[in-house]
Amino acid sequence: MTEDSLKARAQELLAHAGVRIDGDAPHDIRVHQPQLYARVFAHGSLGLGEAYMDGWWDCDDLDGFFYRVLDAHVDEHLKTLDTLLAHLKARFVNLQRGERAWEIGKVHYDLGNDLFKAMLGKRLVYSCGYWKDAADLDAAQEAKLDLVCRKLRLEPGQRVLDIGCGWGEALKFAAERYGVRGVGITVSEQQAAYARELCAGLPIEVRLQDYRQLDERFDAIFSIGMFEHVGWKNYRTYFEVARRCLAADGLFLLHAIGTNEAPSRPDPWIEKYIFPNSMIPAASQVAAALEGLFVVEDWHNFGADYDRTLMAWRANVDAAWPQLSARYDERFRRMWRFYLSCSAAVFRARRDQLWQLTLSPRGVRGGYRVPR
Repeated sequence: MTEDSLKARAQELLAHAGVRIDGDAPHDIRVHQPQLYARVFAHGSLGLGEAYMDGWWDCDDLDGFFYRVLDAHVDEHLKTLDTLLAHLKARFVNLQRGERAWEIGKVHYDLGNDLFKAMLGKRLVYSCGYWKDAADLDAAQEAKLDLVCRKLRLEPGQRVLDIGCGWGEALKFAAERYGVRGVGITVSEQQAAYARELCAGLPIEVRLQDYRQLDERFDAIFSIGMFEHVGWKNYRTYFEVARRCLAADGLFLLHAIGTNEAPSRPDPWIEKYIFPNSMIPAASQVAAALEGLFVVEDWHNFGADYDRTLMAWRANVDAAWPQLSARYDERFRRMWRFYLSCSAAVFRARRDQLWQLTLSPRGVRGGYRVPR
């Protein structure tokens, strides 16, 4: 097809989303390289993202553009080989075992604590905030951490496990506010080092450890924003580990992104540039992996809150860019902006969700009263 015919096809698809090429609206796109159309039709989201990183197109309201495209399901018209290969790899290869389980730490979470400190706010909490009564990001993250502790019914002296502890903020909060002692595990060396320093003086142990190595007893377990790196072939193993480590009368809280779409369909651009070997679970996969291991006491969805969280992160990065630019180049800035903007739009369009599952091994006697 010629460039003109490809452009006409792109205009036709974008019209369904109310987006124009070189239009006047903030959510319209400005095309700087006519080769963009061939690149996108050949490579889908991978081509679109790489072209943005290369400066081939711009948009003043990037998240607004993505929201309109995703809400109109325009992306479903781009069936490319890159997408097919990513889906097949996720479907048939266990991408999260052995050395691969540590790749996400090296590629993403070890990018630099300076970046994440600038982005995440007062607390280094890299997961969705809880905005029910919050007016800003820091309040939303504190509300989320408190919600987790309340759902787990934490009490002083309990021993708590954090699977995927990040920079240690959740364990620190639980120890200081609820008087627990804990163990946190991560596959990121930078996270582990920071978490040990953050939690110094508290009864908290931080380990560089894969979750499959765990075999010890805890009164309560939580896992916040880590399940997206487990992979569907390992979901059953993950829940078996949690079950064997949890006291019979304990509670396990799983905080994870979930998808409405068919299972095992990672985005090729996100897979290549942001979260290698990641996978957003479908409810059907989670439910099947839980069978016979846990009672689902509560399944809480506040996915719309992730839109506000991601937009707050993007604003923080923009504000800190004069300092960050000494270490990160312009292509990285565009990559990161694409990532945060597109992710916010996914949740704004309700294409993905944020789930908190509260689980018990045998069912809470007398019933579980749900905190909100």
